[in-house]
Amino acid sequence: EFGTDMNGVMNDVRDKVSIISGFLPDGTEDPMILKFSSDMIPVVVLSATADESSGALYKILDEQVANPLNRISGVGTVSVNGAPQREIQVNVVPEKLEAYNISLEQIAQVIATENVNVPAGNFDIGSQTYMLRLEGEFKNSRDLNDIIVGNNQGRAIYLRDVASVKDTLESRVQESYTNGRRSASIVVQKQSGANTAAIADAVKAQLPNLQKNLPPDIKIVPVMDSSEYIKVSINSLMQTIMLALIIVGIIVLFFLGRWRATIIIMVAIPISLIGSFIYLYLTGNSINIISLSALSITIGMVVDDAIVVLENITTHIERGSRVKQAAVYGTEEVSLSVIASTLTIIAVFLPMTMVGGFAGVMFKQLGWMVTIIISLSLIIALTLTPMMSANMMRSTKDMKMSGFDRWYNKRILPILNKIDHSYSRLVNWVARRRGLTLMGILVIFVVSAVISAITLKTEFMPASDNNNISVTVEMPTGTRMEVARETGHRIAQNMQSKYPEIEIISFSVGAASEDNTWAAMQENASNIMTYTIRMTEAKNRKKTIYDISDEMRQDLGSMPELHRFRVTPGGGEGGMTGGSNVALHIYGYDLAVTDQLAAEMKTKLEEVKGLRDITISRKDYRMEYQIQFDREKLALNGLNMGTAAGAIRNRINGLVMSRFREEGEEYDIRVRYEEQYRQSIEDIENILIYNPMGAGVRIRDLGTVVESSTLPQVDRKDRQRIVKVTGTIYGRALSEVVNDVNTIMVGADLPTGVQMEIGGSLEDQQESFSQLGLLLMVVSLLVYIVLASQFESLTYPFMIILTVPFAFTGSILFLALTGEPLGIMGFVGLIMLVGMVVK
Repeated sequence: EFGTDMNGVMNDVRDKVSIISGFLPDGTEDPMILKFSSDMIPVVVLSATADESSGALYKILDEQVANPLNRISGVGTVSVNGAPQREIQVNVVPEKLEAYNISLEQIAQVIATENVNVPAGNFDIGSQTYMLRLEGEFKNSRDLNDIIVGNNQGRAIYLRDVASVKDTLESRVQESYTNGRRSASIVVQKQSGANTAAIADAVKAQLPNLQKNLPPDIKIVPVMDSSEYIKVSINSLMQTIMLALIIVGIIVLFFLGRWRATIIIMVAIPISLIGSFIYLYLTGNSINIISLSALSITIGMVVDDAIVVLENITTHIERGSRVKQAAVYGTEEVSLSVIASTLTIIAVFLPMTMVGGFAGVMFKQLGWMVTIIISLSLIIALTLTPMMSANMMRSTKDMKMSGFDRWYNKRILPILNKIDHSYSRLVNWVARRRGLTLMGILVIFVVSAVISAITLKTEFMPASDNNNISVTVEMPTGTRMEVARETGHRIAQNMQSKYPEIEIISFSVGAASEDNTWAAMQENASNIMTYTIRMTEAKNRKKTIYDISDEMRQDLGSMPELHRFRVTPGGGEGGMTGGSNVALHIYGYDLAVTDQLAAEMKTKLEEVKGLRDITISRKDYRMEYQIQFDREKLALNGLNMGTAAGAIRNRINGLVMSRFREEGEEYDIRVRYEEQYRQSIEDIENILIYNPMGAGVRIRDLGTVVESSTLPQVDRKDRQRIVKVTGTIYGRALSEVVNDVNTIMVGADLPTGVQMEIGGSLEDQQESFSQLGLLLMVVSLLVYIVLASQFESLTYPFMIILTVPFAFTGSILFLALTGEPLGIMGFVGLIMLVGMVVK
């Protein structure tokens, strides 16, 4: 849940896992616990292309790029993806091993015992103490050829006699390509709570200096910058704030007609806002979209109290009171009303700081900032405003008509008088026809409610154009990496030729290394290609990323060799930039039954208007060969299942028992069969396993190799097996799509023991709307309490409170008529209306 202490939960999970680890089957790898939060989303992704230096690309990037970037304040981790690391491969020839009666494990053990650097203790010579060290590490990879791995009738057998040593790169690792060239990705992640924009700026500022230290053929370019969307939003809000400040000043001057009064009112704005920056500093928060939204919301409200106080002071001055007396009495008369009206605003925003879930995470800072700003504006209105009025305002007899005053009285004042007169006539007309007025308002309310109920749509978060698109393409399970790579290049070339809006297109193919946490958390395998596409800025293109994404879906759909694909505008999966998604969660133990149901639901969801990229979370069964050992034969030959399995793994995947050290870096020394001896079923059956007595037995004499299939993984939620059918929403509101999906789900004939529910963005929306609905009721109650205490009556507050639903009517009716959906932002706007309407 949002707001949960991740570190505490992580420790609890780790403790529970450590308890059950001892009960896991033999050979099971240790469980991996990963903590994922928004802080783990990359701040910047860089792409490094290379030609001649591609062989040493990982080492160069790790030393010359990753290490300097790691020293930037706020950076959490910097990882290099898609560049294979150096590896010393010892490829043995099985016939030669058999001829000399040497096992692969013996060779790996000899290499490990020969490649040592250990202290042997201390000894004294004269008055000095010396440390004794045994230095036996390999100085060069070629040194491995000369180590003795056995003897044959008194003749030494060297490693070169039974194997070849290659100083090369890892095989079968993830590869990356940028604009058609071999590349590697440098992923920069931030520390928890660090400033995204500041880190991104610091990283990009370092690039020119880093580029100077790299070989000429290596070029680094930013592929993804998550701060760009933040900066655009902040700049837009800053412009809005400045524009609002100007408009507020013009409106105040227009209605008050005095430049001195306007200055007094406008002074309240910066002083009130400064308090919010002090709050940000003391709490360690930064200026972000939420904090700037709070400033833009309150600019118009901070002058309300000051205007009421100043207007009353002006009234006293116009009646003949001295300025200082008018400042005192005028403020005193309206002080309780001003305090009460301000408390209604505080009653709206302060409870936002106590909301849980996603809404609480989003709007907690907004609640605190508005509360602080409005509280300061109240203090300023009751202290600074009367003080400045007493010193700056002039009595009527002391005032001299300026050119502005004459222009104002001639041009503006008649307009205001007409407005005032028209309003008075309207109030008199309404007062005389109370029944008709009430009936008309009720009719408008009912009609608006009916229209809204029929046409109003809802969503979770609005989507926006952040110039990024991510694409995941999957070929049939088991496809070789070489085939997937070729297809990946063809897709990238087609996209670049068709869409001139693309600046950079980068894709990776293959399985990521297990020690790379970020890459391992993404979809990756030999048959999967993942694309990161950077578009030109929105103002420089006619198509949005959503239009381009839809065209890309059609292009990929015309390629029969592809098994499935997903195009995600915004580069993420939902949230503030990527739109919404809908998922059907299917629970059931029988995999075959739930697989069939998921396939049926996928077919039906493909017919739902506005749904794209319908995918099933459960991967296809993967074809594999299984070695079925005869346990009796194993026992007769002095072997067991674990020993046999380990021996086969060592010969095919390789055995790493030692590491080669050079210039402070360590590289695996991998011992395994030469590639030509591990390419067919016959090769597997010919593998020789040695028992403890030294006798060799072939696999074909211990069991059989059969073709089979297996499920890559089984997902669970709340301890139940689950498969998800997910689709991305395009061109329709979340509520409309959910209604169609719900109809499909209700009409489905569920097998026994199978359950189905709707998830995805709907879960987040329901949780947030539930929290905000409760907040709306609490806010309404608090506002009523404030009004009741002000009027000293339990009935009078209803005269004001009952205007709130009509304010809602206008807002919701506007959304319904314009076709705009009601999202979490709109819901918060409705809550804010409670305080604003009452004030």
